[in-house]
Amino acid sequence: MENSYLTLSSSRDLKDPKEKFIYKCFEVLPAFLSWGTLLLVFILSWSAPVVAAVFIIIFSCLWLFRVLYLSFHQLAGFRMMKRNLSVDWLGKIKKLNNWQNIFHLVVLPMYREDVGIVRSSFRSLAGLEYPKDKMIVVLAVEERGGQEARETAKAIEKEFSGIFFRFSVVSHPKDIAGEMAGKGANVSWAIKKVKESIIDKLAIPYENIVVSNFDIDTRPYPHYLAALTWHYLTAEDPSRCSFQPIPIYNNNIWQAPAFSRVIATSGTFWQMMQQERPEQLVTYSSHSMSFKALIEIGYPNNIVSDDSRIFWKSYLAYAGNYKAVPLYYPISMDAVLAKNLFKTAVNQYKQQRRWAWGCENIPYVLYGFLKNKKIPPEEKVRHSLILLDGFWSWAVAALLIFFLGWLPLMVGGEEFKVTLLSYNLPRTTSAIMTIAMSGMIVSAILSMLLLPPQPKKSRWKKFSMILQWLLLPVTLIVFGALPALEAQTRLALGRYLGFWVTEKVRK
Repeated sequence: MENSYLTLSSSRDLKDPKEKFIYKCFEVLPAFLSWGTLLLVFILSWSAPVVAAVFIIIFSCLWLFRVLYLSFHQLAGFRMMKRNLSVDWLGKIKKLNNWQNIFHLVVLPMYREDVGIVRSSFRSLAGLEYPKDKMIVVLAVEERGGQEARETAKAIEKEFSGIFFRFSVVSHPKDIAGEMAGKGANVSWAIKKVKESIIDKLAIPYENIVVSNFDIDTRPYPHYLAALTWHYLTAEDPSRCSFQPIPIYNNNIWQAPAFSRVIATSGTFWQMMQQERPEQLVTYSSHSMSFKALIEIGYPNNIVSDDSRIFWKSYLAYAGNYKAVPLYYPISMDAVLAKNLFKTAVNQYKQQRRWAWGCENIPYVLYGFLKNKKIPPEEKVRHSLILLDGFWSWAVAALLIFFLGWLPLMVGGEEFKVTLLSYNLPRTTSAIMTIAMSGMIVSAILSMLLLPPQPKKSRWKKFSMILQWLLLPVTLIVFGALPALEAQTRLALGRYLGFWVTEKVRK
């Protein structure tokens, strides 16, 4: 399992000039495709407006089909999630012979979050419909969080240490050589220490432990661990699987501003759609996997996008014999919210840029595919196209649909402006986008069904939850395309991002 390419974080880690050049080319590829597309549309709009107009119409039609296709999966995923919420998962696992052998290791990395936020997550864990004597809970504290973090950890330990089978507070030292300060390094350190101090001392078989890496604001729904246990025990090869819930950002949804709500809910719906497409599913926030596999692979501790990297690292290490299993079961998390509207907008952009930095997995995976000869070529091609298309669409699609579609009319010259195509271009794209709005309507309806109880009765607040979807075109560009383009450009230029911790605020 000692393959050096599995631990790469960027082209800087490679010493051989040829290998470094290959990896760097892969780092440039996402930005090349995105900026190349935008530049090509601009050039064609000026020099060959007819070609540009035809391209824009074809792209809009394809986007319409994609919206309808994804809306279908969104509805199917929502229906499956609602069904799973009504299942007696504890009753189901009690019918399995070996369920009592399974332990759950839950790791919650913390920086400087308010004690109230941390406490609410631990209360959710304590309230789970699952035997607490099968739960090992770890609060992974950053030393760089200072006195504030230490005081929070002490308060949580005092309140919850007697509830679970084992409770441990692990402090991650700052400034460890070779580590990037961030969630991945914290989680990796916590797992190492808990393995030594608890799991190995108790001689618990690694294959009997399911480890869940939760964000500090994660509040699992009541039967989460029971549902996870059932999927783990009924999987064909559980040590070659990750298990992915559906994140619903509703902890503070009533306090968050409209743009933050739209982005948060859109993220929920995207994960809901991905549950319906397990062949494309990759681990996201608050995922779970076999402790045995995690020890064999090693949790990534030197990158920003650790949640998805652990999947790709496992996929490469096991030569393609690894997959993400959809749970169709929700967990609750926070939407972006700061102390004022401007700060919330800044934090929202930074969070989206950090998520878009997942493009760092493109060079990692493509380079890994070159090195790993055991993965079938057709699987390499399929995953490569899915990855490239996903990040390309993230950076380009909204700009093409809502902005660049007018370029042929603006720069195409007088000769083009008098053509029939010029006359019909805005009308055709407008009609296509109007039909595509059906996807937004579906999202608006489902978002209302996902809302938690309203703290204070306000008809206007509930009505605004529907009107907020009119902001979707703006949010797709400002908090979607732009941070994605920045992330890809930074990757191409070698201006690598560090880990940025999203501020957690609840009012």
